[in-house]
Amino acid sequence: MSLQACANLLERGDPDRFRAVLAAPVAARPVLLPLYAFNLEVARAPWVSAEVMIGEMRLQWWRDLLDEIVAGGTVRKHEVATPLSGVLDADGAKVLIPLVEARRLDLQRAPFADCSGFDQYLQDTSGALFWAAGRALGAQAVAEPVFRDAGQAAGLAAWLLAVPELEARGRVPLVDGRAEAVQALARDGLDWLARARQGFGAVDRLARSALLSGWRASAVLSRAASEPGRVADGRLAESEAARRLALLRASVTRRI
Repeated sequence: MSLQACANLLERGDPDRFRAVLAAPVAARPVLLPLYAFNLEVARAPWVSAEVMIGEMRLQWWRDLLDEIVAGGTVRKHEVATPLSGVLDADGAKVLIPLVEARRLDLQRAPFADCSGFDQYLQDTSGALFWAAGRALGAQAVAEPVFRDAGQAAGLAAWLLAVPELEARGRVPLVDGRAEAVQALARDGLDWLARARQGFGAVDRLARSALLSGWRASAVLSRAASEPGRVADGRLAESEAARRLALLRASVTRRI
């Protein structure tokens, strides 16, 4: 029932990752569902209320859960926390601690200080999630850069898609919103993705299921690199047919 609760959360709140889970082998789904549901709960915690303290309390709840998993003792009962504790070992929980801490930046609605700060945010959020998922599916430590590079690229693609909504919520999403800066940023993302792809073949097929949630990254980043004005205009998304084809291709090849 807890896994079903995770699936229900994802279907409503993060349909792209929900689709990626459905495209993954059945053996990977009990691992990916609680990880992605955890990520969803943490990502939306800063936005549930205009009161910063409420968001802070929610984030601290998830941080405390990770600390409990690290400690190896009793873990609180919850529809997401319970299955998550069965997926993560202590080291896996440590991988996700920066993910929670990075989301505290969203509470402040403050702009990133510089490009390196933005890159670190992407690495601590999406990069950490990709590696935690890959590791939980059996990836070896030598493959960590593959998952982190892919995750950072996927995180950037998702962020660029969300720019209009983030601005509407009072966030300054980009360090530099000029077209040439957006174009350079998208090209950086494509470089991260290309670097990750060089290592895909050395990753076990089941562990590569953790990469599927980045199935939109290549198309989104390519469009932003060629037509950066689409980012601010909210016209970056692909057609539904193109998205389905990209996911089908990724599910067959386990490559993004």
